[in-house]
Parts: sequence; C-alpha cells; structure tokens
Amino acid sequence: MKRAAFEATREFDDVDRQIISALKEDGRMPFAQIARRLGVSAGMVRQRYLQMVDDNLLSVVPVTNVTMLGYNLMAMIGVSIDGDCLVETAQEIAAFEEVIYLVICTGTHDLLVEVLCRNSDHLLEFLAKRLRSVKGVRSSETFTYLRIVKELYL
Repeated sequence: MKRAAFEATREFDDVDRQIISALKEDGRMPFAQIARRLGVSAGMVRQRYLQMVDDNLLSVVPVTNVTMLGYNLMAMIGVSIDGDCLVETAQEIAAFEEVIYLVICTGTHDLLVEVLCRNSDHLLEFLAKRLRSVKGVRSSETFTYLRIVKELYL
C-alpha cells in the first residue's frame, strides 16, 4: 500500500477515530451499525468515511491469511548497499514479488526488506539468485520469523 501525504481538509476528531476503530474490528461493518455505536446518523458516518478516503487517510483493503495461500515463511532481511545507488537498488528490490515491505533506514543496514516465501527453499532461491544479483547489494542478514506475536494495522 502506497502511503500518501495527508493534507487535512477538515479537523480530524474523536468521531473519526471511533469510525476507524470500528472498521479495524470489521472492515465490512455497516455504516448504520457504526452510527448506532457512536450515537450519530449513518449519513454522518458515511460522509466522514468518504472524506477520510478522499483525504488519503483511510483505505479499506483485504488482509489475506498468507499461510492458507501457501506462504509459510516470512523473513526480515537487512541489506547493506555499496556506492551511491541506494534509491535505485531499493526500487529494484521492491519490484520482486516476494517483497511485501521495504524501507530505507539508518543503522547497521541501509534497507530492511520483509519477504514472504513458500518455504525455506524459496527463501534460499530469493537470497542466492535474486537479491544477490542486484547491482549495489554488498551484504545481507536474514531474520526468519518463527512466530508473529503481534501484527497491527494502523
């Protein structure tokens, strides 16, 4: 999901926060049900929702159960980059289908790359054949997820 800069066309308030909170519970919750919870009209909830979508503050998207789709291994990879090709290298890595999240950062590594793979052979293929073939990749350090304890969608 691409994040856009938020430029408020109106003030964001507690009603907006409560609408978002309800949608985090169930993204398909009817506006009428949210309205009853908040003690406001369904039209107000609909209007607030549409305004938040228009302001790029809110997107309702499906969240898949990746293990049911056959992806049983997730990993975070710290990548160190050579030279002055950081942004170009990040963009090339981001284009790989296994990559679900990528940030340019400070610290030990230049990039943090989260990947989703079917199994350890798939991860090995990604690391050995794809990631290491990208111009500018100096080294990488892979952290395989054993269990996700908390996953939050803000």
